[in-house]
Amino acid sequence: MTFFIVVLIAILQASFATSRSYFRLGGSQTVLDNELDVPGENPLQFCQSASNYSLVIQKVDLTPNPPEAGKQLLIEAEGTFTEEVEAGAYIDLSVKYGLITLINSKVDLCDQMKEVDEQCPLAGSKVIKKDVNIPKGVPPVRHYH
Repeated sequence: MTFFIVVLIAILQASFATSRSYFRLGGSQTVLDNELDVPGENPLQFCQSASNYSLVIQKVDLTPNPPEAGKQLLIEAEGTFTEEVEAGAYIDLSVKYGLITLINSKVDLCDQMKEVDEQCPLAGSKVIKKDVNIPKGVPPVRHYH
């Protein structure tokens, strides 16, 4: 079963600063739609309706927003799992900058959760805070909202 969780990938793969017009996890790019916005202070979007995801995201706050190359980024995320996530869960991840695909991979969720001091099985409400350094070479963000 695919567990598509933008919050966790934002935390674990935050070395890429992106904008609403370019950030997509999985699937192909689509026309922008406010329904796809990830709640909170961030330039993130779901690539499709989150109604069938195993994680209900209450918010993802990024400081600074949008992320800036060469600076530290604080990610604060809150969400609730609607079902228990066990070992073997994965996330399909695709990060694009314009038409260029920067990342396209399948990521083992339980392995990645160790980076934020969590482990599988995952269930219930979670609050995650993580500081990451954004490399200086990351392209500038174009923030349209």
